[in-house]
Amino acid sequence: PSNMQFTALLATLLASASAFAPMTAPAAKSALRASEFSDPDFCAGLPGALPPVGQFDPFNFLEGADDNKIRRFREAELTHGRVSMLAFIGFLVGEKVEGSSFLFDAQISGPAITHFKQVPQPFWEILILAISVSEVYRAQVGWVSPADLQGEDQFRLRDDYMPGDINFDPLGLRPEDPAELEEMQTKELQHGRLAMLATAGFVAQELVDGQGILQHLGI
Repeated sequence: PSNMQFTALLATLLASASAFAPMTAPAAKSALRASEFSDPDFCAGLPGALPPVGQFDPFNFLEGADDNKIRRFREAELTHGRVSMLAFIGFLVGEKVEGSSFLFDAQISGPAITHFKQVPQPFWEILILAISVSEVYRAQVGWVSPADLQGEDQFRLRDDYMPGDINFDPLGLRPEDPAELEEMQTKELQHGRLAMLATAGFVAQELVDGQGILQHLGI
């Protein structure tokens, strides 16, 4: 039964894989319109403004922010959300296969927050290299080179760049219909927000009592 419970949970997570489809550039500001997933008067018309909260900005981060700054906020939110979705799955899978995986001679054990320090080299070198390559690629796709700004704002996104759209869609999940695309963009954003909260909760729980998440779930 425990394996069936875990399989069902993992299947539910994987079913939201469509949320990883990249975003595409929005229409010109004059063409922005209200929809089920966005508000032209909020957050530069980007997807994610949903009822019942609607224009949710309790700390006024958007007050006085220009379009570039708003898009930088969204870029950061999406990036952290994507990492958190992977981390959420990593917590569950890592704890489920501990002691039985072919990786690292099945020596990794305990709560997921302790796994990193148990991993031998060259894992860290490979991880840092992979992160560095992906971040350099993201910067080249979405950001204006500081050399081209000549003393202006050194943190500027390209005018034609939509936050999160790094032209990565290996499974061909991006829909052609604009309405369906906006819905998918919103799903990714919402899943990322939930994953950030969930992953933070996982870390806090394991720090409190030193037990794995699956132990608490009885799986």
